[in-house]
Amino acid sequence: MYTVTDAPRPMSEDIGHRQRRYLLSMGIRTGCFVAAVLSAMAGAPLWLVGILVAGALFLPYISVIFANGGREPTPSARFDDPESRAQKPVSGQRPEIGS
Repeated sequence: MYTVTDAPRPMSEDIGHRQRRYLLSMGIRTGCFVAAVLSAMAGAPLWLVGILVAGALFLPYISVIFANGGREPTPSARFDDPESRAQKPVSGQRPEIGS
């Protein structure tokens, strides 16, 4: 049984979120590759070209790992303290209000 705050995101929304994250990462990877080629042709420092090439090489691996990671766990809402399983007192006289 789920409470309104405990229900997970719909699967279609979760897949859409992961697809957008993957496409953004692949766009950054493509930008790194194009920038590496252009900066190498323009005579940029070797360390800059190396960083851009490393980004173009390692971003696909990182993107696939995050995209295939599955649904992210969400914290569950609890109405009671899970550590305390003692029976709650029965309603009746309440001395604090003088009834």
